[in-house]
Order: sequence, then C-alpha cells, then structure tokens
Amino acid sequence: MARAMKVAIVDDEQDMRQSISQWLALSGFDTETFPSAEEALKTIGADYPGVVVSDIKMPGMDGMAFLKKLMSLDSGLPVIMITGHGDVPMAVEAMRVGAFDFLEKPFNPDRMTELAKKASQSRRMTLDNRALRRELADGTTIMKKLVGGSAAMERLREDILDLGQADGHVLIDGETGTGKTLVAHALHAVGPRAGKKFVVVSCAAYAEDMLSARLFGPMGDGGQIPLVEEARGGTLVLEDIESLSQALQARLLTFINDQGTPAETRIVGICNDHEQGHAAEDTLRPDLYYRLSALKIVIPPLRARGEDILTLFARMTEQFAEEYGCEAPQVTAQEAAQLLQAPWPGNVRQLINVAERAVLQNRRGSGSIASLLMADNEETAATMTTEGKPLKEYVESFEKMLIDNTMRRHKGSITAVMDELCLPRRTLNEKMAKYGLQRQDYL
Repeated sequence: MARAMKVAIVDDEQDMRQSISQWLALSGFDTETFPSAEEALKTIGADYPGVVVSDIKMPGMDGMAFLKKLMSLDSGLPVIMITGHGDVPMAVEAMRVGAFDFLEKPFNPDRMTELAKKASQSRRMTLDNRALRRELADGTTIMKKLVGGSAAMERLREDILDLGQADGHVLIDGETGTGKTLVAHALHAVGPRAGKKFVVVSCAAYAEDMLSARLFGPMGDGGQIPLVEEARGGTLVLEDIESLSQALQARLLTFINDQGTPAETRIVGICNDHEQGHAAEDTLRPDLYYRLSALKIVIPPLRARGEDILTLFARMTEQFAEEYGCEAPQVTAQEAAQLLQAPWPGNVRQLINVAERAVLQNRRGSGSIASLLMADNEETAATMTTEGKPLKEYVESFEKMLIDNTMRRHKGSITAVMDELCLPRRTLNEKMAKYGLQRQDYL
C-alpha cells in the first residue's frame, strides 16, 4: 500500500491551520502544521515527501517570499496558495513564480482535497523520477538489481564492470525479457560516463523518416534536439538495432567514425530479434556490426541460471505481496522443481508475470504455480514432465530458497529462523555458509 502523502499547512491563524489539517487528515493525508514560513522552512527542504498549503498574507516572511524560497530549494515542490478576497492578482503572480494552484477564501473543502490529491500525484511522480535517476546513476545500486549467484550471472557482472570502464561502443545480445536495457544502464553507471546523459530509443518504434529525424535531425520547430546531440558526452542506447534500415546504418556508421577515438558519445546497440536471418550479425552491415561487436555482452537466458530462478521468484513474490497487502505464497519442494525445470521462453519478464499472478491467486486461496507455468506455455508442460535433474540439485536449491526466504521475512534474525525451520544454530550456520548466505545482507 502506498504511504500517505504529507501536506505541510502554513498559516498564522491557528483556527485556519487546524481546520485545513483536520479536513485533509480525514481525506487520508498525513498533515503537519506551521504558524509561520520561518518555522516551516526548518522542516521543508529539497525532496520534501509531500506538498505545501500556504496562506499568502502572513507576518514576517509572507507567502510570496516563502514561495520563492521554496522554489529555490526545490522547483518541483507543489505549493497551493490561499488568498483572501481581492488578492487574485497576487495569486496570478504566485502562479507565475511557480505555485501549483491557488484557492480564494472562503474555499470549498472538497476543492482543497481535490487540489491536494492532484498535487500529491504530481509530487509522487517527481520524487519517483528523481529516485530512478539517482538509482540509474549509482553503479553499486544498479548492479544489485542484477540478482543471482549463478556462474552465468557472476560472469555477466564481471563483463559489465570490465566493459563499463572501456570506452568503445558495445553490442548487447540476448533473448527477449533477459534485461538487456538494465545491463545498458549498468554499463553506463559503472563507467566514467556515470552522471552524464543516458538516452534510450527503440529503433523499431518509429517509421524510417521519423527515426532519422529523431536520431540525427532536423527536428522541426518543436524545440527538441536530435538524440545524438542530447546524448553528447554520455551514452546513446539503440534498442532493436537490427531494425535499422541500410540508409540509417550508413548515417550511424558515419557518426561513429566522425567521433574518432576515444568516442565522445558511446553507442550501445541492443539486439532483440533472434529469428533466423534477423539477428544483428545478419541484418547490420559488416563494418557497423564489427564496430559495435568488438565489445559484446551476451546475457544468459533464465533457464541457464539454475537456482537464480528460485531466488528471483522469491524476491518478486515478496515484492508483489507487499504491494497487494497479502502473504507471499509458500513454494513447496515440488513447485520449486517445476520452476527450475520450466524453459522460461519469456525469461525474467515472464517470471515476474508468473510471480505476480501467484501472489494474486494465493490471496484468493486457489490455484497453483504449476498451473500458471502450464498456462503460460505448452512447452513448459512438456518440459516439466520429460526433463529432470539429479535429486540432490533440487533438494539443495529448495533448501537454499527456503533459508533465504525465511531470513528475509525475519530481517536476519537468526533466532527466529532457527525456531521456524527447527534447526540448531550450528546446522543453520553450516547451511548458510554452504549456500553463500550472509546475515548482514538481510539486516
């Protein structure tokens, strides 16, 4: 469940502060009140997790000076101004300065709630976007998104760290749903271009003429600049690069060659089509392909990642359970084996979908993980009954998943995990060491 958004109410009149606070609190907001702008500024700063409702006429720092100060601290902070009769020109000036909207006294409380909700939605989106930008600029954070302890994922992380420091152009290949764009983000975030522009475009989303203009210009009178200019000094990611026409391939190659070495803008090509004759090496002109594939990353399919499947599934079900306000489904040993055997043609994207549906059906108290897997793909049903692995692998994978899940739920409390799994401390320590599980990761 989303947390209630804060509303800071700033007014020198106590009755007005209290009445607005009580009304908005009844509407589900988390309110806090301040008798002056000076007092409010001790609490409200950049990234304040809410919106501000302020009177315009106040002793000391008035509402206009307060608004200007808030805009200098955080121009994306929604501020709703309350004006007295005859102050509309001042309210219009407040809108010019950056106010979200204004209300004229006496105002309709429902109108206040409506504005507060709109301002909160705007604020939540702003803060989410900021958090995403920070996350994508933080190499340590984004590398943690590449979950998994399999050998394939260890190699992938090593490749990202190595190629992230290199300055050449890169080609990323892999099946659909494996997280190729996330890997491109990671390459950017761990390298010297971190913090600079990161621009992504799908080459398959535009007609040729529109894509040509979008990439190289001219852009007309809309105020946009070509993406090669927007990404200057940073990274330009071309998804579905295999769909580029021969003419656009020639322009891209010219752009790459004109940059020289080291390149000012790094090009990362992502190949998404693996049908015969449609892969990057089949559709890109050889000189462009070799310029990009000198540094190449191939992302492993989910079915090649072993017990990572159970780790990912456990984390996804926990996240969805928290989102939907219910319990995550408990995976049995048989279901764990079925998850490991499934071919996962949609890879991580498919696993996320199955995890969400597993949480929803668990909330209803019906269904099974096996039915979800078989409904997804007929090949899955056949594979789960014809392919197998040594029993020892299934047992160890399930055991690791069970301990990992329990440690997460109890936030690293060894005593609680011992009680739930009926394990002596020495046995639990030995198994955690065996599976590479460390208590500090759960705290």
